[in-house]
Formats: sequence, C-alpha cells, structure tokens
Amino acid sequence: MGILEGKNILVAGVTLDTSIGFHVARVAQLEGATVIVSNFGRALSLTGRVIKKLDPVPPLLEVDVTNDDHLSGLVDAVRQHVGSLDGLVHSLAFANPETALAGKFLSTPWQDVGTALQVSAYSLTSLTMACRPLFSNPASVVGLTFDARISWPVYDWMGVAKAALESTSRYLARYLGPDGVRVNLVAAGPLETLAKKAIGGAEEFNEVWSQRAPLGWDPKDMEPTARGVVALLSDFFPKTTGEMIHVDGGLHSTGA
Repeated sequence: MGILEGKNILVAGVTLDTSIGFHVARVAQLEGATVIVSNFGRALSLTGRVIKKLDPVPPLLEVDVTNDDHLSGLVDAVRQHVGSLDGLVHSLAFANPETALAGKFLSTPWQDVGTALQVSAYSLTSLTMACRPLFSNPASVVGLTFDARISWPVYDWMGVAKAALESTSRYLARYLGPDGVRVNLVAAGPLETLAKKAIGGAEEFNEVWSQRAPLGWDPKDMEPTARGVVALLSDFFPKTTGEMIHVDGGLHSTGA
C-alpha cells in the first residue's frame, strides 16, 4: 500500500512531461492517490495530451490563478470528481523573460514585477483559499521554490517572487494550522523545465551544481523532487509545517 493510499490530490501547474508537477502527479498515483491536475489557456491542450501518459488519466481542470471566476468555481469543479482534497500541490510560477529575468532586474517595470508576484507568490494564498472548503483534516499544501534566501545570477525578479512565496507559505502555515492544514515547500535544484529554459543564462546553474552538490545532481531527473513533494503530502510529516525542504543534492549546505 502506498503512502498516499486513499488520498485525493490536486496538482496545479502541469504542462509537459518535463514539468515537476507532471512527475509529482505520476509518483502520487504510484503511491495510491487519486490525482486531479490543472492548467489554463493555450497550455491546456498540451496538458491534455501529456496526462495521457499517466495511468489512470487524471481529470483536467482549467484554473487560471489570476481569474477570480476560476477560483470561485474551483470547489464545484473538483467536486465533480472527488468529494474532498487531502493535498494541494502548487507548481506555478511566471515572470516575463523579456523584462524581468536574465540580468534586467534594474529596469523591470512594476507591471511585470506585479505579475511575477501575483502568479508566483500570491497564488499560493489564492489557490489554497479557493481549495480550503475541500480540505480534509489533516491536509497538506506543498509548493515548489528555488531557494530564495540568497540572490542568484539571472533569476532576478523571479528570485524576489520566490522569496515572497517562501514567506507566504509560513504565514499560511500559521493561520491554517488550527484547521489541520500543513503548508510546506520543496526547494529543488535546477531542473530542465520549460520555465528554466525561458531564463537566458540559466545553464550556469548546471555547472555550479555539477561541481558543488555533495550528492551530485542530474538536472534531467525529476524523481527526487517529486518524491520529496509526495512525502510532504503524506502522513509521514504530521507535525511539520512552515518548512522548506531542500532537494538539491545538498548544495544549499556548502560554501565556496
């Protein structure tokens, strides 16, 4: 019996089979969960094709985290498939690669900064609150970050947005803990996702990780990160909340 046996999990942010969310959904299913996935807009058709690689093929919902109608209708949409949620995975982020990344930090207009913060950080709150009526007790919310305690080259306003995400997760943990809802993050090392490929110069991270990660790091291997998320979704961390778990080959613990 898997560690998510009998649990219902919503994975928000699945586009391709190189999406971290896709591999979270796959491992969650292997561990016994009933999985629902979401995406929105033009990417929805890509999601529809890629989830056919999962068994069983999960239901697909359209959820734009900047659309109030989508958020307000989420409870009814989920209840067409399951009666409650035991877990929510936030695998969402966006910053305009033309203006907010790759060394353009000092010239990024507020409109693009605001979009990055809304989609990448505030959405952890808006999506969690939209799902709140569905949560069982206990329930687990898990988001994905790229350790934003320090600055990184070319990551720029996405780094700021991830720092906001990390703080947001701690406040959600504070306020939702009495309801039995745990909120944690997984800080993954650099992975060859669609988002990473949109950042000019991000290949530099692979070189750093190849030299410094004590356990080594394969940027094409999503399995360790997916397992970390699934572990936090399970009942094996019953008193862990407001935490950021590193799945990065140990690089965060090393100096120069």
